[in-house]
Amino acid sequence: MAYQGFAQEYLGMPAVTRAYTTACVLTTAAVQLEFITPFQLYFNPDLIFRKFQIWRLITNFLFFGPLGFSFFFNMIFLYRYCRMLEEGSFRGRTADFVFMFLFGGFLMTLFGLFASLFFLGQAFTIMLVYVWSRRNPYIRMNFFGLLNFQAPFLPWVLMGFSLLLGNSIIIDLLGIAVGHIYYFLEDVFPNQPGGKKLLLTPSFLKMVFDTPEEDPNYNPLPEDRPEHQPRDQDQNEQQYPQ
Repeated sequence: MAYQGFAQEYLGMPAVTRAYTTACVLTTAAVQLEFITPFQLYFNPDLIFRKFQIWRLITNFLFFGPLGFSFFFNMIFLYRYCRMLEEGSFRGRTADFVFMFLFGGFLMTLFGLFASLFFLGQAFTIMLVYVWSRRNPYIRMNFFGLLNFQAPFLPWVLMGFSLLLGNSIIIDLLGIAVGHIYYFLEDVFPNQPGGKKLLLTPSFLKMVFDTPEEDPNYNPLPEDRPEHQPRDQDQNEQQYPQ
């Protein structure tokens, strides 16, 4: 029963959230089982551009460290806020959601070229949290029963928590910065006087990820129209003549 419940929950996840969280868990499991090492995954511009180890552009977003509190903490927040975005403001807009992934990953990679950052998955999670929090400004949050605040403060609370754990806040600040850039270009600037939408999802992404809408002007052939289709009774009589 527990397995069936887990399988049902897993299959009920929206596609992008399911794909990304699965990739993160499988990557961590592969490292834990010593099939691969973090040295094969981390962001290294020299190895990417000189040795053509292109996979590092992706794998550095998939590894969140060894199994432990930090890993599970990140996975919970990644799953929760990625899913709420995909089922909320990006509902029916999978291509736009994928484009946000690509845009955020691109900006973080650019920053990584000039800083000694090896894994950017945590920054990506903070970016998702930031965008969700700004689109849901009136939701009240509770952090471990200690703090009560409104959603837009959540990324900063997480950064403070990371600081208390002795971690560098550079990754959190990067996620907040990229999240704010996306939010400003997507939600704020287009609504300003003289503003316009700058982030346009490429058409090929829409072709791949979005279900095409039915053409209201489509006129089916006469033989395909409902009135020309045999009734169930007629079909049964044709298939099973008396």
